[in-house]
Amino acid sequence: MRKVYLRILPFAILTYFFCYLDRINVGFAALTMNKDIGLDAAWYGMASGAFFWGYVLFEVPSNFILEKVGARLWIARIMVTWGIISGCTAFAVGPYSFMAIRFLLGLAEAGLFPGFVLYFTYWFPDRHRARINAGFTLALPIAVASGAPISTALLGLDGLWGLKGWQCLYVLEAIPTVLVGIFVFFYLTDRPSEARWLKPEERDWLDGRMVHERRLIEAHHGIGVLRAFFDPKVVMLSLNYVGIVTASLGMLLFVPLIIKDLGVSNMQVGWLTMIPYIAGAISMVFCGWLSDHIGDRRWSLFTTCVISAVGLVIAGLTIGTWWSMAGITIAAIGFYGTKGPFWSMPTMFLTGAAAATGIAWINSLGNLGGFFGAVLAAHSAGRRQRKRGRPGRITAV
Repeated sequence: MRKVYLRILPFAILTYFFCYLDRINVGFAALTMNKDIGLDAAWYGMASGAFFWGYVLFEVPSNFILEKVGARLWIARIMVTWGIISGCTAFAVGPYSFMAIRFLLGLAEAGLFPGFVLYFTYWFPDRHRARINAGFTLALPIAVASGAPISTALLGLDGLWGLKGWQCLYVLEAIPTVLVGIFVFFYLTDRPSEARWLKPEERDWLDGRMVHERRLIEAHHGIGVLRAFFDPKVVMLSLNYVGIVTASLGMLLFVPLIIKDLGVSNMQVGWLTMIPYIAGAISMVFCGWLSDHIGDRRWSLFTTCVISAVGLVIAGLTIGTWWSMAGITIAAIGFYGTKGPFWSMPTMFLTGAAAATGIAWINSLGNLGGFFGAVLAAHSAGRRQRKRGRPGRITAV
């Protein structure tokens, strides 16, 4: 298992790092982009959230295709196409073109996250699932924490190749995504039985272990592909994930603008944005380890959801003051602490094609929360600006 972790986890983190970097760079580009292409608060929220409509539409089909053709080919396709489309955001000229590109970006990226969650079920027995899922999603806070100063620094490249700073940001952050996507095709191994980097006895042990676990789950639950859409456990997990994503993505898209309202420079925004997400990364690793160590999923998930709710309340009541930073940090600790236990739960009762469908369905329904989170946050931002007598464009929240 140590060999499997060392082979798969670092590369999975790298892949998801670029995924999230290309997803959240819009929050930093907004510091200067919105004025250039005429985005007010409402348009910014709607256009940013359009990503999730594309994401939801293609999520289940994408995961089903991955189950059929293999992770190596399909994840490579996902990365190359989303990298190209993400770079094209640099050429948006107004609200409509920006919204269209965001929608296409969602279509292209759909399936990456649930695809990896499904891929882990081919390689990691149940007692390793919270740790591997937490380790994988560790890329998320790392992307925000390290991407924040990188993205704000790239905003200062006005004039490079005749582009504005926010255009350079999109182009330069898209290039490594395409290159890593090409490398995926040659690096990933679809199944343990094909792993030439394991000894024959290691391949046989792992393959036998995974087959045994799948048969046990099928014997006790036996959920088919169609039933995976409507199973009560899948529905409850989907509703839970809607709440998590609505709040976390709404916060994520507007954190740079909330911090900017404290009267700091763009570069300081980048450094300060690192704080809550470093705390979130620590929480993610700890909660994933703890969930596996004590063999619990439900109470671990419940506790981290409560922590995130408390943090959001504090942040919401203190926006415009430095106390909001404390609230955002507490909320990030809770949000990222949910990842390990949450994504270990679907594979406790789903296998094979049903797992591909169920995992993608939970993620796609949950990611509708990304749209609503962006819109609700933008509406709140616009209302706050009107109370202050500011124009409708988002320059601060």
